[in-house]
Amino acid sequence: MLMKIKMSMLLRRTPVGSAFHIHIHRVIISRQCRNDYHRQSDIISASVRSVSRRALSSLPNNNGNGANSDNESSSTTTSSSAHKKEDHWDENKVTGYFGHNFPDFIEKWNRTRFRYVGYGLVVSTSAFALGSAYLFELSALPIAPTLFLGALTTTYWTVGLNDVAQKSHAVRRNYPVIGNFRYILETIRPEIRQYLVEADTEGKPLDRMARSLVYQRAKNVDDTLAFGTRRDVYAPRYEWACHSMFPKPPIPPDDAMTWNSEQPRRRVWIGTAEFGTTKPYSASLLNVSAMSYGAISDNAILALSAGAKMGHFYHNTGEGGVSLSHRKGEGSLVWNVGTGYFGCGITLPDGKRVFDDALFQATIEENPTIRMIEIKLSQGAKPAHGGILPMAKITPEIAEARKLKYPPTSDCHSPSNHSSFSDHIGLIEFIMRLRELSGGLPVGIKLCVGDPRDIALLVHAMVDMGNGPDFITVDGGEGGTGAAPPEYSNAIGSPLEEGLAVVRNFLTGAGVRQKVKIIASGKVTSGFSLVRTLALGADLTCAARAFMLSLGCIQALKCNSNKCPTGIATQNKELQYGLDPAEKSYRVYNFHRKTMDAAAEIIGTIGHDQFSSISANDIMRRHTEREVMTLEHYLPSVQSESLLRGTGPKPLQEIWDGTAKGGERGAIRWIY
Repeated sequence: MLMKIKMSMLLRRTPVGSAFHIHIHRVIISRQCRNDYHRQSDIISASVRSVSRRALSSLPNNNGNGANSDNESSSTTTSSSAHKKEDHWDENKVTGYFGHNFPDFIEKWNRTRFRYVGYGLVVSTSAFALGSAYLFELSALPIAPTLFLGALTTTYWTVGLNDVAQKSHAVRRNYPVIGNFRYILETIRPEIRQYLVEADTEGKPLDRMARSLVYQRAKNVDDTLAFGTRRDVYAPRYEWACHSMFPKPPIPPDDAMTWNSEQPRRRVWIGTAEFGTTKPYSASLLNVSAMSYGAISDNAILALSAGAKMGHFYHNTGEGGVSLSHRKGEGSLVWNVGTGYFGCGITLPDGKRVFDDALFQATIEENPTIRMIEIKLSQGAKPAHGGILPMAKITPEIAEARKLKYPPTSDCHSPSNHSSFSDHIGLIEFIMRLRELSGGLPVGIKLCVGDPRDIALLVHAMVDMGNGPDFITVDGGEGGTGAAPPEYSNAIGSPLEEGLAVVRNFLTGAGVRQKVKIIASGKVTSGFSLVRTLALGADLTCAARAFMLSLGCIQALKCNSNKCPTGIATQNKELQYGLDPAEKSYRVYNFHRKTMDAAAEIIGTIGHDQFSSISANDIMRRHTEREVMTLEHYLPSVQSESLLRGTGPKPLQEIWDGTAKGGERGAIRWIY
C-alpha cells in the first residue's frame, strides 16, 4: 500500500503523470454525476408512480364502490412491484450515454442545428484559411486542406438547403443532410444483405447454395461440397432421393446411334402423328425457358442460343418474337406466340392485335431453326396479365423482331387474352390451324394453372375433338425473370407442384397422357431439382433464372430497372458490353452438360436405367420433425382413364363430372 502511495506521488510530479491524474479525477467525477442523475431520476419516477397509484385508487371501480378494496390495493402494489423493472425499461428505451433515446445526435438534429453546424463549418474554413495564410508564406500555403474544407462546407450547405426546400421526403426535410443516409442505406441494402449478412441457405428467390452451384458448373470448376450438407435435414419440407442397394451406372449421353432412335437416353420425342404432327422434335430434358427479346439483351440471347446449339437443347424465344440474335446463335428455337402475335400479327386501327396467316408462315420460312410452336396463355410471373411497350421504347431491332412498323405510330399492346379464340374448343382449333400453317411442327400451349376446372374443360375438349396440343408447358407461380405487378407475382397462380399435378392427373384420368408431353418450368438449378420435377410427372424441364445465372447474373434484383449490372436484363449498350457472348455461351453449355450428368447419375443411384422410370415414390419429403412421406403421398397420381370410368379420386371426379358436356362447371372443394 505504501509503495502504491509513493508511486502515485512520484507520478504526480511528472507532466504526464499529472495529466493522467487529472483525467482520472474527471472520469470519477463524471461517473458520480451520472450516478446521481440516475438516482434522482429513479426517485422522481417512483414518486410519480406512487402519486398515480394513489390517485387511481381513489377513483370508483366498475362495481360502483368509492375505493378499491384492500385486496385490490395489495394486488396493484404487487403488480407494480413485479413490473418495476419493465416500467424502468419502458421509460429508458434504448438509452444513450446520458440516458436519452438512441442515437442522441439524430434525435436532437433539426433544421436549426443544421444551420449552427453549417455556420461552424464556414467559420472553421475561414479561420483555417486565414490562419494558414498568416502562419505560412503565401507560396507555402496548404492549398489542398483549404480546398477540401471549402468543398465540404459548400456540399454541406447545398445538400442541406435542398433537403429543406424539397417536399417529397419528410425525413430529409426534418433532418437535413443526415436524413440522406437513410436512402443511401436503403439503396445498398440488397448488396449488404447478399455479401455480408446472407447465409448459404438464405436468399430469395434462389439461395446462395443454388447460385454458387450454377456458377461453379458454368465455369467448369470443382463443384464438390466439403464437410457435409448445410441443409437442416430435420426441417419440414427437406427432401431426398431413395437410393438403391444395387445402383445402376449413370445414363450415358445420346450418341449418333441413339439420337434419333425411338427411345433416346436423355431426350424426349414431342409430337404425335395422331394429332397431325409430321415433324416431331427430340428435346433435351433441360432447356432454356421463355425470355423475350427486349426483356433481356442482344448479347444474352446470342449467348443462350449459341450455348443451346452446342448442347443440343432448345431455347424458347419468349413472346417478343424471333430476333436477329436468335438467328445468329443458330440454336434450336421454340417460337412463343403470345397475345400480341409478335412476328405473326398486325395492328388494327383501333390498336387491337390480330393473327395473320401470311406473316406466320413467313416467319417460319425465315427461321428454319424453329422446331416447335408454343401458344402462350399465361406465365407464372403475372398470370392473365397483359402489358404495353411504349412507342418511345420501340427500337428498329424490336420492330424487326415483332414485325411492327418503324417508326411506330402507337404503343405496342400485349393484352391479357387472345383475339383468335375465346374458349377451349377455339383454342384447340387454333392449335390445329398453326400446326397446318407450320408444315406439321409440334404445337403446344404454355400456362400457369389457375382454376383446375379450366384444365378439366380443356381435356374434355381434347377427348371430344380427338385432337389437342402436342405439349403443355406448366409454369409455376414462383417463376419470373423480369417485371411483374407484386400482387400477381406474390398471390396469383398455382405453384409448380400443384399445377403440375393437376395437369398430369386430368390428362392421365382422361386417357390422353401418352399423347401429350408435359414440360415443367420452375427453379430447376441442379440435378436433384430436375429429377424431382420429373418424378412429379413432367417429361422434361425448362429453366430461365438458372441459365441467367450461368451467364453471370448476380441476383441484383434489378431486372425491371434497365440497370442490370451484368448486362443481361437491360437494353443499355454500356452495360451490355460487359457480357461477352462467345465466353458466356460456353458457360451456358457447361451448366447444361454438368446438370444433366448429375441428374443421370441420380437416376442410376435410385436404381433406374432410364429417366422415364422415375416416380413420386422415389422422393421423400419430411412433413414434420418425425414424420416423412413420399411425394406420391403429397400429390397422389390417378389411374389411366379412371375419370372416364367414374372411379377417379373424389375431388377430381367431381370436377370432371361437373365440367362434362352440358353440365355445370362444378365447385372446387379440395384437390388433394
